Amino acid sequence: MTWTKRRHFAFCKGKSHYISDVPHPIPAPRTSGTTTTTALPLYWVRYGDHGDPNHGDPHHGDPHHGDPPTRPTLIILHGGPGADHRYLLPQLLHLAETYDLLLYDQRGSGQSRAENNAPITWQDHVEDLGKICHEFGIERPSILGYSWGGMLALLYTIQSADHPELPTPSRLVLMSPAPMTKAYRADFDAAMRMRGNTPEIVGERQRLMDSGLRESDPEAYRQRIFELGVAAYFADPSEARDLTPFRVVGRVQQSTWESLGDYNLLPAVKQAQGRLRIPALVVHGRQDPIPSQSSVELARALNTDVIFIDQCGHVPYVEQPAKLWAAIDPFLAATDPLTT
Repeated sequence: MTWTKRRHFAFCKGKSHYISDVPHPIPAPRTSGTTTTTALPLYWVRYGDHGDPNHGDPHHGDPHHGDPPTRPTLIILHGGPGADHRYLLPQLLHLAETYDLLLYDQRGSGQSRAENNAPITWQDHVEDLGKICHEFGIERPSILGYSWGGMLALLYTIQSADHPELPTPSRLVLMSPAPMTKAYRADFDAAMRMRGNTPEIVGERQRLMDSGLRESDPEAYRQRIFELGVAAYFADPSEARDLTPFRVVGRVQQSTWESLGDYNLLPAVKQAQGRLRIPALVVHGRQDPIPSQSSVELARALNTDVIFIDQCGHVPYVEQPAKLWAAIDPFLAATDPLTT
C-alpha cells in the first residue's frame, strides 16, 4: 500500500466547518447560499452551466429570483448521516457537464450546523428535502443519493407516496446505498471492523504513530489519519488518498440511525414503487462492505436491476469513475425530464 502526500486548498466561503487541505482542488460553486424555509438554515451550492448565455449572472437561473435553469436540476444527497456535500467533490462534478447540480449540507452537518443538541431524525431530513424542492421550485426532483443519501432518497420517496405536499421524485440514482435493513447494517459493521484491522492497515497505523509526523507536519498527519480511518471502505485501501476529507458529526449520525429503530425499508419501498413507478438505478461495488444482497433486494423492490462494479468498494466515484459514469450517464440521458 503506497501512501503519498498531495496538498490543495479547497474553496471555503466564510467561517467553515470543512477541512481545507484536500487531495484534489475543488472549484468554487456557480452560486451558493442558505435555505430560508427549512427549520434550520441549510447551506447549499450549485454547479454546472444553465445552458443559457446569461449563466454568469449569479441570480440567473436562481429560483429565488424566479428564473429556473434550462438544464435538468439534479439534487445530490451526501452520505453520513452527519457528513457534508463536499466529500463528493470534485469527482461528481462530471455530472455538472450536463446537469444543473444542487447539493446541500444536511441538517446538523457541514455548514448546516445546529445551534443546540436536539436529536435529528430521519423525518427531519425528509422534511428538509421536501422544503428544499419547494424553495427551489422543483416539482419533480431528480435525485442521486450516495450511501446514507440513497437511503434518504428512498425514505423521502416512501413518504411522498402518502404526502402530496412532498414533490414526487421523477427518477432515482442510488449509488452504494446504505444497508436496507438493520440486519444488513450489522453485517456492514462487522465487515468494517474486520477490514479496518487487516495486518496491512494495522501496520500502516503503527508506522504512522512511530513516524514523528504528528509533530513535524500536523496537516499531513491528520490527512494520513483520515486515509487510514476510511481505508476499509475501499477495494484498494491506498485509493483513500483521493477522497476529499470530511468530518462526521457523531450526534447527528447517532440520532438519525436511532430514529430508524429496528428498520426494514424493503416492504415500504416495494409498496411505494408499486404506486409511483419511478425510474430507478442501483449501483453497487463488488467489494463494498455493505452486503451486495441488500442492493439486490432493493433493486427487486424497485423493479429494476442493480449494476455491480468490479474492483470497487463503497466509493465508486473515486475507485472506478469511468465504470460508474458508464452506468449512470445512459440512465440519466434516457430519463431526462426535458427530453422525454
